[in-house]
Amino acid sequence: MVKNILVTGGAGYIGGSIVAELMSRTSGLIKATIIVAAVRSEEQVQSLSKAGVRTVRVNLTDEAAVKETILRNEIDLVVHIASSSDARIPSYLIQALGQRYKASGEATYFIHSGVTTLFTAEAGWPYGEVRDTDPVFEKEKEMGGSHPVRETDIAVVEQAQLHGVTSFNVVVPQVYGRGTGAWRKLSVSIPAHVRASIKHKAVYKFDKEGIPPAVHISDLTALYALLVDKILQNEPIPSGKEGYYFATAHRASWWDVLQGLANGLYARGLVGEPELRIWPSDRTAAERLEFPVPYVRAMCTSSGDIVAENAYRLGWQPKWDEKRYLESMDDEIQAVQELDTVKPTIFASLINPSDQ
Repeated sequence: MVKNILVTGGAGYIGGSIVAELMSRTSGLIKATIIVAAVRSEEQVQSLSKAGVRTVRVNLTDEAAVKETILRNEIDLVVHIASSSDARIPSYLIQALGQRYKASGEATYFIHSGVTTLFTAEAGWPYGEVRDTDPVFEKEKEMGGSHPVRETDIAVVEQAQLHGVTSFNVVVPQVYGRGTGAWRKLSVSIPAHVRASIKHKAVYKFDKEGIPPAVHISDLTALYALLVDKILQNEPIPSGKEGYYFATAHRASWWDVLQGLANGLYARGLVGEPELRIWPSDRTAAERLEFPVPYVRAMCTSSGDIVAENAYRLGWQPKWDEKRYLESMDDEIQAVQELDTVKPTIFASLINPSDQ
């Protein structure tokens, strides 16, 4: 029986919001568990502790430290949000969960977080439409290659099988909305464009339009909580090779999103015109947005024919749709102005790999 849950990236936008979602439960099996947030700094420990969150400071790339954290805290389930592109981290976590399983005799679980961009033509996906009920793992394995996110997806399934851990992969699309965690409350893409637009007095787009899948942070955290609840109830749900869950609530034109930002920024006098300009180069876009150069075009222009089925079969019911999303751009700008106090580090290992 699951008693203790570790959420990695517990001070991050998604991870912190998941911690808040799980801790907000006032009834049911989740309420009976202990939620532990894994963070990287003492400052984060202090901030989350003041908010009533049980925390542990750990370097997730230190195999011995990860093992000690899992075993000392008797962790039965890990919700991994800290990185989708470093295969070492889930491997260490899963190996430790395997040892926890051997020590306790109780099943252990690992929920990974992937990204939908991986399943687009811009990222090299050659198969066209993909449903999370398809043999996604086999197709990823067949592709192979050196994409760090794909390598990590594959490692999760293989390591979980090897160590007797039940695994799941929540594949995350474009996420928006204000986070509810105690530390970082802003998403990645929209705030990056708001920052760059304000700094350079203009809003830029790529010369190709993307219509990516998207989800509001509250709908995303509800899906994670639903999955955790199903695990706690020992329900027979897809896992391992079949355990992909595309967290897609709707789609929206990225050009429409940027136009909404341009209108809002211009109305505030933060850019010189409401019209969108074209990025002069991928490198310029990457530098201004602080995205990795090799992936910036895919991140900003991809669409992908991605169909979510498994999440809805669990009973997931997203509340945000395309219309509500596009009408929220003014609040996205306001959120950046109010809450942009923590520098994002999600792409640090891809932009400056030598620093890791």
